[in-house]
Order: sequence, then C-alpha cells, then structure tokens
Amino acid sequence: MWNNFLITLSIMGKGMVGIFTVIIIISLVVALMGRLGAGKKDDENKAEK
Repeated sequence: MWNNFLITLSIMGKGMVGIFTVIIIISLVVALMGRLGAGKKDDENKAEK
C-alpha cells in the first residue's frame, strides 16, 4: 500500500509541474501579445493625428 501511495504522489507531482508550466507559458504569451498590441495602438493614434 505504501508503494502505491508513493507512485500516486509522483504521478500527481508530474501533473502539477505540467499544469504550472502551461500556466507560465500562457502568461508569457499573453504578456507578449499585450506588449505587441500596445505598440500597434500607439502607431494607430499617431496615424490619425
């Protein structure tokens, strides 16, 4: 029984690492898109003036 518990802990740990990795990647992509989008808005405002 103790062996099964250790196996489930390792599987759960791998799953949590995967979840946090995906969250970090999505956060970085959103931040990058926000920076790129902010630059385009400034360019549009300059073109209107």
